[in-house]
Amino acid sequence: MTVRKVRAATIGLVIAALAALLILLAWAWLQPGPMGFASGKRVDLTAYRGQSPTGVPIELTSADLVARGRYLTQAADCEACHTAKDGKPFAGGRPFALPFGTLYTPNITPDKETGIGNWTDAEFLRAVHQGVAPGGVRLYPAFPYASYTMLTDDDVRAIKAYLASVPAVHQKNQANTLQLPYNQRWLMFFWSMLFNSNDRFKPVDSQSPEWNRGAYLVEAAAHCGECHTPRNQIQSLNNRLKFSGGVAEGWNAYNITGDKGTGVGNWSSEELASYLSSGHAAGRGTAGGPMAEAVNLSFRHMTRSDIAAMVTYLRSIPAIQSENIPDRLADSASPMHSRGPAGNPIGKRIFEGVCASCHAWTGKGAIRAEAQLTGSRAVNDPSAMNVAQMVLGGSGAGSNGAAGMPAFGAIFTDSEAAAVANYVTARFGSVPSHIDAADVAKLRQQSNATVTSRDH
Repeated sequence: MTVRKVRAATIGLVIAALAALLILLAWAWLQPGPMGFASGKRVDLTAYRGQSPTGVPIELTSADLVARGRYLTQAADCEACHTAKDGKPFAGGRPFALPFGTLYTPNITPDKETGIGNWTDAEFLRAVHQGVAPGGVRLYPAFPYASYTMLTDDDVRAIKAYLASVPAVHQKNQANTLQLPYNQRWLMFFWSMLFNSNDRFKPVDSQSPEWNRGAYLVEAAAHCGECHTPRNQIQSLNNRLKFSGGVAEGWNAYNITGDKGTGVGNWSSEELASYLSSGHAAGRGTAGGPMAEAVNLSFRHMTRSDIAAMVTYLRSIPAIQSENIPDRLADSASPMHSRGPAGNPIGKRIFEGVCASCHAWTGKGAIRAEAQLTGSRAVNDPSAMNVAQMVLGGSGAGSNGAAGMPAFGAIFTDSEAAAVANYVTARFGSVPSHIDAADVAKLRQQSNATVTSRDH
């Protein structure tokens, strides 16, 4: 091949690669917004004729600025990410293990040297809405500013007022360990240009005040889509598959659309409200991992009216069927231990020795309803990701202070954790899993970097 032909072929490959990249960017950029599924016209808050869906619930309208900020900070679940395991609240240092390195969250206490004590309101607003810290430092979208950008200025200022009231902690931020090119913060300028609307919340005029309040909480404050919506190749939310399931810190965040088989379409409003406010819905399952943490630090502090508003909004999400989750959940198992799945003696031995006393051989729970395994989405998930994570890290204390499932990661080997997870899905689920020690080792690495739940 001549030099001219080599150059022509190289140029052709470059052009093809650029064209593919442009198509991918256009496809991602032109996707619907988070509320694009809803009928009706979005209007500015000043033009909305109903009660404002932003701010705090009516029960707290007479509260002072710091109290309002505390409620909104809890709704936004700020403490979860900005608190390391066994660390001081909001002092940062929590690691997020990624395929290309580790991110550590920053200190957001009012310490003037290591926290945000010297930040102005304008600087805080810019960070929350645009992902830009003082000095023009670009923040990574692990900080969900693409969702927080919908928060009103008043609500963000209230959050800052509350953060200024918490104890200052002098703790330097830990350096990230990201690889090239992910350690180049300036690249986030282009990501933000494509995927951050920098647009405040606009209610839908034809929807009810409760629906709009729920939309504000679910989409902006609680940023539910950041976990429950899958991401595309450029790590932006794929709202074409809105709320159909994602992955968060090594845990599956399951489908919360109206699909009756793989989503929550068959859940009653009461069951959804119970799950959000307590982390448990009878016959449906008990929250674990990041969801348990969200319940403990955020949802359980919210008023009944706000939980009801979130349920109203969630029930309006169009149904999307998950491809990797069975739409039939097993709801019973034999009370006789001899009738369980064969070929996994290690898993059976472990279940008999440390699990059956709480969960029972039927999977219905021996003492507490929270220990029920049958009917749980995690137990019917053929990846067994959440079951294995629960074995490794436990569930922590429940929202009511009751003891949860203990962690067994320190006493089980990777092979043993895989064996008992496979036994649980085969006995109590509809599709048996086949994870191995290598899979558990990867999950263990991720779970060591996360906190399953805290109860302050």
